[in-house]
Amino acid sequence: MEISTAETLCYGFKQNEAVEINGMISEEAFREGIRGLIEKDFGFKIEKWVRSDDKGIVYGYPSQVDIDVAVYDDKIILIEIKSHIRRGDIYEFKRKSEFYRIVEGRKPDRLMVITPYADEEARRIAEELGIELYTSI
Repeated sequence: MEISTAETLCYGFKQNEAVEINGMISEEAFREGIRGLIEKDFGFKIEKWVRSDDKGIVYGYPSQVDIDVAVYDDKIILIEIKSHIRRGDIYEFKRKSEFYRIVEGRKPDRLMVITPYADEEARRIAEELGIELYTSI
């Protein structure tokens, strides 16, 4: 499966100053744009999965946990879409995937992060943890 359309959008967000608001890319606009492309171009149905983490597995204290989940050919794909990924975001996403596995009783088939900006440390950690990281082309 190619993510070239998502990569192209990531690249476009890097190049287009008009999408910046006070020096920051609008996180919600970016997320919705990528989500729409993935659903339209790849036929995925992405749903927001929200559960209460009463034991503090993800953040160390009780909280709500949300993850974008795509189902494709009976495969579960967890997707994190952010305008900027840092090292801590990768670890958080991995903990979210573990929480998903515990709650649903099924390990996700793929973990994907889509972002136009990823720190070098985040790239390295994503590779170590088996998380697919999609950035600019």
